[in-house]
Amino acid sequence: MAETAGIPEHHQATQNEKLVIAASSLGTVFEWYDFYLYGLLATIISAKFFSGVNETTAFIFALAAFAAGFAVRPFGALFFGRIGDLVGRKNTFLVTMAIMGLSTFTVGLLPSYASIGVAAPVILVALRLAQGLALGGEYGGAATYVAEHAPNNKRGLYTSWIQTTATLGLFAALLVVIGTRWIIGEAAFADWGWRVPFLISIVLLGVSMWIRLQLNESPVFKKMKEEGTTSKAPLTEAFGRWPNLRLVLIALFGAVVGQAVVWYTGQFYALFFLEKTLKVDGWTTNILIAIALAIGTPFFVFFGWLSDKIGRKPIILTGCAIAAASYFPLFGLLTEAANPALAHAQRTAPVSVTADPAECSFQFDPIGGNKFDRSSCDIAKAFLAKQGVAYRNIEAPAGTSAVVQVGARQVPAYDPRKDPLKESAVLAVGIADFQDSAKAALAEAGYPAKADPARINQPLVVAVLTALVLLVTMVYGPIAAMLVELFPSRIRYTSMSLPYHIGNGWFGGFLPATAFAMVAATGDIYYGLWYPVVAALVTLVLGLFLLPETYKRSIDD
Repeated sequence: MAETAGIPEHHQATQNEKLVIAASSLGTVFEWYDFYLYGLLATIISAKFFSGVNETTAFIFALAAFAAGFAVRPFGALFFGRIGDLVGRKNTFLVTMAIMGLSTFTVGLLPSYASIGVAAPVILVALRLAQGLALGGEYGGAATYVAEHAPNNKRGLYTSWIQTTATLGLFAALLVVIGTRWIIGEAAFADWGWRVPFLISIVLLGVSMWIRLQLNESPVFKKMKEEGTTSKAPLTEAFGRWPNLRLVLIALFGAVVGQAVVWYTGQFYALFFLEKTLKVDGWTTNILIAIALAIGTPFFVFFGWLSDKIGRKPIILTGCAIAAASYFPLFGLLTEAANPALAHAQRTAPVSVTADPAECSFQFDPIGGNKFDRSSCDIAKAFLAKQGVAYRNIEAPAGTSAVVQVGARQVPAYDPRKDPLKESAVLAVGIADFQDSAKAALAEAGYPAKADPARINQPLVVAVLTALVLLVTMVYGPIAAMLVELFPSRIRYTSMSLPYHIGNGWFGGFLPATAFAMVAATGDIYYGLWYPVVAALVTLVLGLFLLPETYKRSIDD
């Protein structure tokens, strides 16, 4: 047997495959760490950078800025995907990593709204856009690179390691956030310590760049380069010709959209729901999510391996079906386990707002100028939204002042139209009096201001969160292998990147902000779940009839 430097040839090949997987995965873990730090710290960031608007709008703004990074991911996919198909996989994802790392480090240095005013959120959003562009080029490169090194019968297994990177990146970010909170304390963390996880990323950037520099170019790309068969116009070939564009659309709506909403519901919406709606403190939320991720993450590799045996399609679509059927009961169970006092109060003393619909605003102001203090309905609903209290809407005759009912107790909302003075100081007093009365009514009915840590059923919370993560692993574990196998190698980087990042960037990334806006508009804390349920069902139906099975295909063509 031929040997190189004393290492048998088959052993050397194994080591090279392990280096490819490890280097590609570690680099992608770092990029996801950067990207998800913002999501983990959304509550603090809303206070630091969007403090010029009311609290509910500030939080949705923070989620929207989180989503802004996702919004530009398809453009990053087009730009860097084209470069990856023209000049190679390796150099492209070195560039994306550098952009991501430097943008994250800069967030850690950015002055707050209190220091530089509106420039702070503007710069923050610009940095999020840079991150999104970089991530748009990263995933397709890493997945394509690993897949093109993998044996045909192990492509699902090999690429599933790339699929673990998003969760491992989130897990790493959680550990750094938890560790920093523990070392310096919650007060210092909220004041300045939240910057530390962003600043640490510069070290991770250096390590990840060094590891990736050890890699060679993909063998499939090198072969195409040597034979002169690389694409001269990847964008035109990928999207300007109907046969390939049809595949892109099928991949998007028949696989990726469902995968995306299941992923972001299971890992991000669940986190925001615990902290914002159920009022579990940030420390406890992070710990519980981290435990669930640690339990669930190995299943990415399991479902990747299983997809090599039975196919990609049945696993992905089964995950979508279970998610659509289980989200409402799972999130209901999460409420019972994480904040039993809130769940009990909602059953025994339901809240309703009786008001004239004509004077009720949508409880999200994208401009930031509405303080929701011009009508009794707005004043009542803004208060309940801020408290995270679910309520039912009851229509009242025109001109009627709003009334909040908590169980059997009624609290008339302050009505500015019926105040003869209409002076700002008087309005403020009237609103404050109503809020004090409403808080007393809620407290009397058992609505808690915060979740009681002693009453949280932590094993049950972890079980629910783990179930949500397992659904993520079902839909996400096989998706990279499927996307790689759907498209020809000469335009693979471009073709697979766009549907992946439209699905995950737009349908997934906008899920938290959209779902919370739906909740704020209706008063139903579970109403936002209709977003992922409907999207998962659409993917299930289209995928069943249109999505081809790919797991036995060769990708060397």
